[in-house]
Amino acid sequence: MINPKIPKIWYGGDYNPEQWDKATMDEDMRMFKLAGVDVATINVFSWARNQPDEESYHFEWLDDIMDRLAAEGVKVCLGTSTAAHPAWMAKKYPDILRVDYEGRKRKFGGRHNSCPNSPTYRKYAARMARNLAERYKDHPALAIWHVANEYGGYCYCDNCERQFRVWLKERYGTLEKLNAAWNSGFWGHTFYDWDEIVVPNALSEEFEGNRTFFQGISIDYRRFQSDSLLECYLLERDEIKRITPDIPVTTNLMGFYPELDYFKWAKHMDVVSWDNYPAIDTPVSFTAMSHNLMRGLKSGQPFMLMEQTPSVQNWSPYNSAKRPGVMRLWSYQAVAHGADTVMFFQLRRSIGACEKFHGALIEHVGHEHTRVFRECAELGQELQKLGDKILDARSNAKVAIMYDWENRWALELSSGPTKELKYVDEIHKYYAALYDQNIQTDIISVEEDFGKYDVVIAPVLYMVKPGVAKRIEQFVSDGGTFVTTFFSGIVNEHDLVTLGGYPGELRNVTGIWAEEIDALLPGQHNQIVMKQNSGALAGSYSCGILCDVIHAETAEVLAEYGADFYEGTPVLTKNRFGKGQAYYVGSSPDAAFLRDFITDLCDEQGVKPLLNTPEGVEVAERVKEGKSLLFVMNHNAEEMTFDAGSESLTDLLTDRALSGLVSIAGRGVMILERPVSN
Repeated sequence: MINPKIPKIWYGGDYNPEQWDKATMDEDMRMFKLAGVDVATINVFSWARNQPDEESYHFEWLDDIMDRLAAEGVKVCLGTSTAAHPAWMAKKYPDILRVDYEGRKRKFGGRHNSCPNSPTYRKYAARMARNLAERYKDHPALAIWHVANEYGGYCYCDNCERQFRVWLKERYGTLEKLNAAWNSGFWGHTFYDWDEIVVPNALSEEFEGNRTFFQGISIDYRRFQSDSLLECYLLERDEIKRITPDIPVTTNLMGFYPELDYFKWAKHMDVVSWDNYPAIDTPVSFTAMSHNLMRGLKSGQPFMLMEQTPSVQNWSPYNSAKRPGVMRLWSYQAVAHGADTVMFFQLRRSIGACEKFHGALIEHVGHEHTRVFRECAELGQELQKLGDKILDARSNAKVAIMYDWENRWALELSSGPTKELKYVDEIHKYYAALYDQNIQTDIISVEEDFGKYDVVIAPVLYMVKPGVAKRIEQFVSDGGTFVTTFFSGIVNEHDLVTLGGYPGELRNVTGIWAEEIDALLPGQHNQIVMKQNSGALAGSYSCGILCDVIHAETAEVLAEYGADFYEGTPVLTKNRFGKGQAYYVGSSPDAAFLRDFITDLCDEQGVKPLLNTPEGVEVAERVKEGKSLLFVMNHNAEEMTFDAGSESLTDLLTDRALSGLVSIAGRGVMILERPVSN
């Protein structure tokens, strides 16, 4: 449980009463009660108001808001206000201003505008967190701390360059080891003094935003920037924890955001929280996968849905309104995949600046007689009715997909073999095939305990970190099933190629070696031709992007390429290894192949769908106290029918007993309770 002060699914969101007068806040309190709001996030961007100069702190306005929310029974997710520094600070201490990728010094403005290695930023951010913790440590409304907001963005200033050298000294110890790790003999880049190392940006090693001449230094700079921002979070967290050790601390993450290694960050967060903003055309499977990633950051611990919009958002090219029922549906999708909160940005719409057209519980019209408010109030009532029945329930997945931010950085910085290869897209292809068949799936780090799963899938595991290959071998040897793909096992953690044949350290467990890698042009395809029909896999399928030309060593060849000079060579193999097996998929297959491959794979391992449902009807499971909670969510606008099975299930939202053929309304949700099956 995040905090027993709120023993239910939390419901609320970001609130900025400092932008309004007292009469408006009085009206907000009335409407919060109507909507069932029980938590408000405040003080996220209030640094300039809290600290008008170097020595003064003015918290009286915040005292009033905290006291008022407490009197109304609304708990507080208290921001530290450090997400944007004050203008006076930028004027007096220009070291706080970032330098961008092009080498340009920023002026005051925007939001993520602070250098993470600025002594000024670190000093005053930590001091602000300490002052807030001391002031509100005993306040009855305080439920959780919210440090800064949506950390992100890199800096390339002199502060960062100096600290990068310090970070490198700590990582490598000597220049000899650094030169070896970066292969710096290439193009005469050998370093003889730490001060010769400069930040990799458009003025040095990088170009076009995410291309580089030297992968080693560019990957390390991404590690360094992620660590630098993490250190900023930790400075505030440590001040807070010293004073309020029993109050949880979080900061809001952003799903598959590319710049920060969230697996590393999550180790220092009491609870993961994130902001979910899919567009109207984002595949619902991708949103589900993003929730599962957030759940996987702390090995299955429930997370906070810190932000979503009640309807429109303001930054997309086309900001479509959520259709009737979709806000409720997507809220329950978050809960189904592990959220113990449903929170919005924002509770009342701002009247100015770039978020004035972002949706809110309370629209500009200012009353409750809107479609959006009515839908939110109905959801609030349902969450009150559910109480703690779902709270702290966990996933019981037997299939996992491996994801790694450093692997993503290395792939995206790779000089070839194709610009069409997108790591997250390849992850999503495999996830979508499992999602479409209602196979519960975790998204895990390379450090996770693989032994919890029957099947572990690692698409495009290009970078193999120390010890990972041995752990995979142990997992398979003990009886697990491992799946990896083309362009895997190529390099080590420094982006240096593992010699001796691809897939490098994975060669032993996969039982194959790759001789060549062929990049196909956009629209160009080859075929995966099954050697014999077996289960769902039959006939031929299309594949593209990359084709590994591989040779079977100890592996069995299940399918071959159908065209080009490597026609008849292996594309799908299966290698017996100890008590388990490892599959290698040598190209990027079409959806039909993945559907049939996943069907056979799960049948082979006895992994069953949660339920069999029509297309567009999603099923996810949370387990608590011997009860399985099946969330059935109809993403179609039309009513659909599915088979709930012969046993009697109880829908927690309606208290109805259900079995057999069941109809679910368009964009409807059911939460079906049943005993956990063995």
